[in-house]
Amino acid sequence: MFDVLVYVYEHYWRGDVCPELPLLGRKLSAAGFDADEIQQALSWLAGLNSAAQHADLIHVHPQRVPSAYAQSPLSMRVYSDAEQRHLGSECLGFVTFLESSGIMSAQMREIVVDRAMAVTDHPVGLDDLKIIVLMVFWSAGIEPDALVLDELCDDNEDRLAH
Repeated sequence: MFDVLVYVYEHYWRGDVCPELPLLGRKLSAAGFDADEIQQALSWLAGLNSAAQHADLIHVHPQRVPSAYAQSPLSMRVYSDAEQRHLGSECLGFVTFLESSGIMSAQMREIVVDRAMAVTDHPVGLDDLKIIVLMVFWSAGIEPDALVLDELCDDNEDRLAH
């Protein structure tokens, strides 16, 4: 599924230029992706679209915000046992780093966690989580700055420690 998501990101640089999901499915099939992978990716993207719409309510109608997305700036996120098992300490640490650095808002964090929990493989690997984060930025129409994009797209295994 993640190969499909990367393909979508690379070919539709902004989420608002991506075709509707049925047409996207046909285009992905024509590109040679497996039908099961396409279906998983389309289902995941539909969930991303739904989560992004709920996040928009925060700014437009705060009184109608679902409780899962309503947060005080002074609140602290406590991850459930299921989230801890599914995401693992490396991914949770990365999410915390992005939020504490001001790269990702609390609302975006919740969408990232929601979409990571929708992935059937667990624990979710850090590389897969980075793709999820990238797709959340993509769906919000936010282009991460060059350093963030480098961190999300770079393979850290090839780095040489000094």
